[in-house]
Amino acid sequence: MKARLIILTVAILGGFYFVTTRTAPSGGWPARLTADLHTVHQHMVGNNAGNYGITAPTAMPLTQAEAAPALTTEEQENVYVYKKALPSVVNITSTIVTYDFFYGAVPQQGQGSGFILDKQGHILTNLHVVSGARQIEVTLHDKHRYAAQVLLKDKAHDLALLQIDAPNLQPATLADSRSLQVGQVVFAIGNPFGLAGTMTRGIVSSIRSVRGPLGNLIEDAIQTDAAINPGNSGGPLLNSRGEVIGINSMIATGGGADQNAGIGFAIPINTAKAVLSDFAQFGKVRRPTLGIESLPIGPDLASQMGLPADSGVLIEKVLPGGPADRAGLRGGSQKAYLGNTPIYVGGDLIIAIDGQRIANAQDISEIMDGHKSGETVTLTILRGQKQMDVRVVLGTEGDTQV
Repeated sequence: MKARLIILTVAILGGFYFVTTRTAPSGGWPARLTADLHTVHQHMVGNNAGNYGITAPTAMPLTQAEAAPALTTEEQENVYVYKKALPSVVNITSTIVTYDFFYGAVPQQGQGSGFILDKQGHILTNLHVVSGARQIEVTLHDKHRYAAQVLLKDKAHDLALLQIDAPNLQPATLADSRSLQVGQVVFAIGNPFGLAGTMTRGIVSSIRSVRGPLGNLIEDAIQTDAAINPGNSGGPLLNSRGEVIGINSMIATGGGADQNAGIGFAIPINTAKAVLSDFAQFGKVRRPTLGIESLPIGPDLASQMGLPADSGVLIEKVLPGGPADRAGLRGGSQKAYLGNTPIYVGGDLIIAIDGQRIANAQDISEIMDGHKSGETVTLTILRGQKQMDVRVVLGTEGDTQV
């Protein structure tokens, strides 16, 4: 009985050995198993490791352009402006020192922009970009960095003049901002959020006077919908020829902190030219002023107010101790609203200066550009229904306070 069991066991083992060695491919069943696993792996990879029921294509046809398309006229303009202006635009890093709870000094850095005026290294920017800075560093478009010193601080116009010592500088080309028209295309280049060399495009949305970030009044500020964000301050606003027409200064946030709402403002470059001219001649800013706050009057407003002229500039406020105050000019005495904006009516209406018709604050600013502090001008005004001439000795901006 035991012998029969042994013989049966040997027979079964022998048969198993014969089947596995004679029917398996070269290398035996381990090689067969390895080959099968390799096939499964290829199948999984070809079907994105999971779509086991889909066979991977042997080729994937792609539709490709035959050649790079030609730029449109608008694109060519964008590229031209960028290439022309970029070498003149700089990034400005200002370091200020604050103090923590334990009165320990804590350095903090701010970012802004600016642009090169000449090969001597003069750079124009906003005063609020470098205000209070212990250290100022300028980075050129080629990434070279230079220490900068402040030559001029003009709080009345939120302008600062810097200088660096650097070779091979490319100055910006300055345009004339007097002839700007609402609707014309403009470009802003700067360092928004630390993103150097960023250009945005928009139009001139309006020309209006606004309060700047330092509380200063910006006469004839250029309003634009070109995206301007923190870091753009001090950078150039350009026309379609790549010429500087303004210095980007501030944005309307629409209630969100540091968020562009499609409304930005730039200081007109003609204002900066006049400031630089004063600095070159006197070593300081001596911009002439009448010492008034004003409101432009058109035919509709003139009709509503019962004024005897269709246009002019209404004096809302005479600054105490200023030129207009000393000359006996009168500001408004009755509070009213223009939309949601409070205004003061009842003051003198300026219709001409030295015989030149006046329709808005921009007209006054252009006339001031042709004069110096201490010079005398003749204002033609309407006081009620009476027309009269008043001689005013021009003062210096900043000498009187709002």
